[in-house]
Amino acid sequence: MKKAFFLVGLLTISKIIFAQTEIGPDGDKLLGIIIGIALLGVVFLVLRKMGGKKTQKIKKPFFQFKRVQIELKKDRVYFPDFLNLSVKNTGNTDIDLDRPLLIFDNFWLKRKFKIKGMENRTFYPLYLEKGKTHTLEIDINRFYRHDKKLKKFPKAKIIISDVKGRRLGSKSVFLKKTLFKF
Repeated sequence: MKKAFFLVGLLTISKIIFAQTEIGPDGDKLLGIIIGIALLGVVFLVLRKMGGKKTQKIKKPFFQFKRVQIELKKDRVYFPDFLNLSVKNTGNTDIDLDRPLLIFDNFWLKRKFKIKGMENRTFYPLYLEKGKTHTLEIDINRFYRHDKKLKKFPKAKIIISDVKGRRLGSKSVFLKKTLFKF
């Protein structure tokens, strides 16, 4: 019986000692900071919507998305002579397109070419308005005449970027049959 009272006494004393060192969560401070940041954001948006003069000016979108839709088509299924590149601006702002990068790709090797234009005319960098489409016909035989080894490369890829160097998109096609799709 003495042992039972002693054990109960130790458990009660230890419970009192451990209960005094417990620290409750401070979630109210974190919640206050989050609510304050959200209120500042809402006030900023409301002031931006309501502020300013009511003149006839062009509305700028709050978020400017630069998106392009790229299509790369070949004139034949295998060993094509021409690639048709079409770039459509589907974003809500105008874009300055830099020269497209044409990459002939083997599994281990890559050859990169910057395309200046077509028919000995240079028209890059190109200003593309929203909703407009730009098409370009690329003669692959010119590249083959430059380097005969390019005929062995099975894949061609086009990378489109803007004049600031940001990559907008890419598209690739296979020029000949391969055992592996890479």
